[in-house]
Amino acid sequence: MARPWRLRHKLTLGLFLVVASIALLLGGAIFGLSSFLDASHTTSHKLTLMQVTVILRDHVNKMSVPPSDGGDTAIPQRQRERNWIGHFINLSDRATSDYRTMMDDGQDYGDTDPDDGAGERQLLDSIEKQLASLKFAVDDTRNSTSSLGDIRIIDEPGVRTPYEKLTSNTQELFQLNKNHIDLANARAGSNHRRGMIVTVTATIIAIVLLLTLLYYFRVWVFRPIKSLQRGVRRIQSGDFDHPINLQSKDELEELANEFNAMTLRLRDTYKDLANQVNERSRQLVRSERMVSVGFLAAGVAHEINNPLHSISLYSEALERRINDIVSRVPPEASQEIGNFLRVIQQEAFRCKDITRKLLDFSRPGEQKRERTDLGKLIEDVIQVAKPLPNARGKTIQYTPSCVVAAVSPPDLKSVVLNLIVNALDSMDESGVLAVELGMAGGSAVIRFRDSGCGMTHEVLENIFEPFYTRKRTGNGTGLGLSISHQIIDSHGGQISAASAGPGRGSTFTVTLPMAVSEGELEPPVLSFPAAKRAA
Repeated sequence: MARPWRLRHKLTLGLFLVVASIALLLGGAIFGLSSFLDASHTTSHKLTLMQVTVILRDHVNKMSVPPSDGGDTAIPQRQRERNWIGHFINLSDRATSDYRTMMDDGQDYGDTDPDDGAGERQLLDSIEKQLASLKFAVDDTRNSTSSLGDIRIIDEPGVRTPYEKLTSNTQELFQLNKNHIDLANARAGSNHRRGMIVTVTATIIAIVLLLTLLYYFRVWVFRPIKSLQRGVRRIQSGDFDHPINLQSKDELEELANEFNAMTLRLRDTYKDLANQVNERSRQLVRSERMVSVGFLAAGVAHEINNPLHSISLYSEALERRINDIVSRVPPEASQEIGNFLRVIQQEAFRCKDITRKLLDFSRPGEQKRERTDLGKLIEDVIQVAKPLPNARGKTIQYTPSCVVAAVSPPDLKSVVLNLIVNALDSMDESGVLAVELGMAGGSAVIRFRDSGCGMTHEVLENIFEPFYTRKRTGNGTGLGLSISHQIIDSHGGQISAASAGPGRGSTFTVTLPMAVSEGELEPPVLSFPAAKRAA
């Protein structure tokens, strides 16, 4: 199995490709510049030698030109010719020496001088030899008289032969330099074409390398980074169920795996926090229920005192008459004793019933739902709420109706009691609370309409927030409606609040799914019976 490429290896390869592309372009440019400089230097050197060759050839050609007397007739004609020729021989010898010096100081120019200057040196040796021969022949004409008549010294046979060879050699040297210049130009053109080919090829290869590099960078770097960005956005939006899937076999894949592990831990942490919140909520429900029981106890105590007082009075009366009953038992007394005993029994049962209802609120709910008659449940809660101090002088209107739903009775009783108590607290004396029970769309609907102080828009927006309270009494924890909202939500229902404004009353609506078969209920038509019985 091939070893996976790490991200640093991929980046190193990318850097190598970039450097290679730059090196190819730079190499092509350097090659073309080097060829240009080489051709320029070679051509310049050969042109300098060509100038010396032209000067040498001019000196040689001027030897055959008749000298002018310059207005001086004291010097014989032949002497002037010897002086003329000797002068240009010296100049030619100096030019030849300069040419050789320039060759020795020059460099090897390769293809422009195939024999490495051997041909030029051979011609220079011949030119120097012919110059020496020509100088000797011209000097020799001093000791001899011409037998050919009146001819020029340059045309004498002993002088003419080395002169013609000298002329031929200078012409050959000129042609040789011309050929070298032509070779240099041809070499420069060839180098230019090679440089263009190298540059174009390097450019094409560099473009291909860069395109390849961009493609693999997109596959190796850009695409995985985009996947990581999408995963981070999903986590930011609260989606923990879609892990980041990368197959890059490098550090980015390891980063994605670590991020996925962190996401799983974060999801588990959120679940644990949700469970803790639910547990704390259940504890708050139990605490609120116990607070409600304590609140109810203050009102229930007065209600319990009345039957106990009756029990005490009738017991005392029974005690005063017990002796007479023992001595004589007329029918009327016997009947009166029976009535007393029945009153005692009724009042005792009444105390028991009140106590039982009170205990129903104190038992912690187990969130176990059962089929419950909501009408009877609401009626029981209203009976418990009647003795409360804040219910004095206020009317609770309710007409029982049989609506069955699957609920947790203790929890729902806590919700109904909380809404009734809040409504009673919001009303002044002679206020009216109407409780309505009906059905709509397969759901049970409970409405609480009060004629209390109403609510503003700001209060409606925050009414179900924990610890938010606006009770006129100044008491309250602000948890009752929040817990009620949570209880209804856990039942799959909804609770909402509405008010026309301050001083115009409020309406709370609770909707609960009935979760029973259709054959056990009346048709699901919304029906709110008129509130005929006043509490």
